[in-house]
Amino acid sequence: MNIFKQFYKSIYSPKDIALFRFQGIGKTILYVFFLTFISILPFILFLSTDLSTGIDSAKSIIKDEAPEFSIKNGLLSAKTEVPVTINKDNFTIIIDPTGAISDSDVENEGNAFAMLKDEFVFSSGGRIDTYPYSMLQGLNITKSSLLDFIDKIGGMKSIIIPVMSVFIYLFSSAASFIEVSILAMFGLALANLLGRNLNYRQLWRMAAYSETLPTLFFTIMAAIKTSVPYSFAINWVVAIIVLFLAINEIPKPKKAN
Repeated sequence: MNIFKQFYKSIYSPKDIALFRFQGIGKTILYVFFLTFISILPFILFLSTDLSTGIDSAKSIIKDEAPEFSIKNGLLSAKTEVPVTINKDNFTIIIDPTGAISDSDVENEGNAFAMLKDEFVFSSGGRIDTYPYSMLQGLNITKSSLLDFIDKIGGMKSIIIPVMSVFIYLFSSAASFIEVSILAMFGLALANLLGRNLNYRQLWRMAAYSETLPTLFFTIMAAIKTSVPYSFAINWVVAIIVLFLAINEIPKPKKAN
């Protein structure tokens, strides 16, 4: 059975997930990489479009609407006594030398770039990244030099997007393998509870395929930019239920006479 058919079967069939326990470990590892790739597709697509839109908007806003500012000795100073928030084309730029705005405030803005008192903050596709000014020794940025920097970033989009995508994919893959391994340990307890004779290697394979349904659900939610409350708990509950149903499909060992 090819990987796409396995993906389809794993969405609705605990019985097929139970049968996958006999396949080679290499194929299951490949499936985890495949599932991870699907899960990050919305983020990569939004990263590409948001970065392009964000760069153009940022350049226009900073040039025409932002106050004069400078970053020196790890701190931002600007010709304003209150935070400045500028919204344009579904993108927000924040300049706050006062310290009143936090990282979470920036995240709540959706697609946003912020220069806070002591750090840059970039929010896109439900993800937030922070970069303290102190990371760059001798950093001295002004309004004009930032415009030049944005021009350079715009010219490097074809490099930045693939590099960030690969980094995100590798990080997400590592997280997926850890999640499957933990789920398989839950599977050991479930197998004992249901009286099934299964070892950890078989349960690891089944756990990988049990992640299909929650992964697909949250990928769709990410694609339509819909947040799901208690997503962490929902992900684990659904995966454990699917694994439970798959284990339950396995016949109990016959009792010796």
